[in-house]
Order: sequence, then structure tokens, then C-alpha cells
Amino acid sequence: MDHNINIKVKVWRQRGPREKGHFETYALKDVPQSASFLEMIDILNEQLIAEDKEPVIYDHDCREGICGMCSMYIDGHPHGPVSAITTCQLHMRTFKDGDTITVEPWRSAGFPIIRDLMVDRSAYDKIIQAGGYVSVNTGGVPDANAIPIPKHKADEAMDAASCIGCGACAAACKNGSAMLFVSAKVSQLALLPQGRAEAHKRAKAMIAKMDELGFGNCTNTRACELECPKSVSISHIARLNRQFIGAKLSD
Repeated sequence: MDHNINIKVKVWRQRGPREKGHFETYALKDVPQSASFLEMIDILNEQLIAEDKEPVIYDHDCREGICGMCSMYIDGHPHGPVSAITTCQLHMRTFKDGDTITVEPWRSAGFPIIRDLMVDRSAYDKIIQAGGYVSVNTGGVPDANAIPIPKHKADEAMDAASCIGCGACAAACKNGSAMLFVSAKVSQLALLPQGRAEAHKRAKAMIAKMDELGFGNCTNTRACELECPKSVSISHIARLNRQFIGAKLSD
């Protein structure tokens, strides 16, 4: 049965991208274990405002595990210690009375800090703009059975399409690689007939933009797959590598 707990929250505070950051620790009493992690941050901010202090700045939107904006590093894990969920789906029943919870922004050169826990994740948008779409005219919406697609291919494409672009993969990687994100966006199109025509061009353009934006190389530690809130498989990275090598050989 859920009950209220007393905790300490060790939060990264940084007033701006050029300011020096530091941790500050706050004590919270009678936090309901039924509260989500973001609701706990809301409680903390209400306490800080009541004390005439600056609230903790963080990003959020849907609070349903769809948008991925609730990007926080919690106790050493992107989105927290529970696998296959986002921060907004993490509840305080995961923690015990007396715990000290450490909260940080994403750790990646590709996601510069704006303030406190909020980072600039527009780099992922720029990678998508580089080639994560189908530009050829595919006509109107076809009947569902008009283009036969093997079920295993459709399942793989849906697994790739489940990526919400939150950035946990890059935050978890010791090199700050965005390969899992890029490979998911390449796979969801390259596996289907409509996207196959531009597969090679897409792989080259998106990898080039990823490198340009300062993301590192894949380290093959599978940390990205482990920390991904949607459990996107690293098998998509292997497909991306094949697409990229094939594109280079065809140049």
C-alpha cells in the first residue's frame, strides 16, 4: 500500500548555458508514493516558490510517455531506474523513505543545457530535417492490402517507429552517440517500399548531420538499448551501417 515518504532531492542547478552549474539538495516531507516523479518536482517547486526561491526549470508536455520531453537523468539512469518508461511514468513508489534522489540534465554535447534540467534537443529535429522523410510522390493513401509487406518487416518498422526522440540513447552513451535514434528513423522508412527508394541517400545525409552536430560514435555497449524508454533494438544500428556502407560503395 502506498504511503507518504520523506526524501532529499539533489538537483543540478545552472542558470544558463555559459554559467557554472552545481548541485543543490532539498528536503521534501510527506511526498505521496502515488505521485509521479514530475508531480514530485512540482511539489518541490511549490515549496521553493513559497520560500521565495527560484523553481527548478525542466521540460515536460504530455505526461503520458509519448513526447519524451521529460528528459532527466535520475540516480544515474536516463528517465530513472525503471526500464522501458519515461520520467513522467516513473512513480515515487519506486523510492523508499529517507532516500536521496540525484537529478541531472541529459549528459551529451549534442544537448547543451538551457537552464537547470532543461536541455536543447533541437539537434534531433535537425537530423530528421536532413533526411528522415519520404520526398518522392507516393500518391494518395493506398488501401491497407494494396502493397504486400511481410509481417516480420512490418513488425521491425513498427519497432523502429516507436522511437519518441527523447534523447535517452545519446545521454546513456559514453560517447554521446545518437546512432540508435538515427537508425530507428532510417529503419522505419527503409523497411517499407515507400522509403526504400531513398534509403542510401537518407542514411548518408542523416549520419553526416549527426556528426556535424557533435554526437559521438557508437560504442557497442548497448547502453542505448537498455535505457531506451521504448526498448528500441540495436539491430537497427546494424541496418543503418549496412545502408551507409552500401551508399558509399555506390557513390
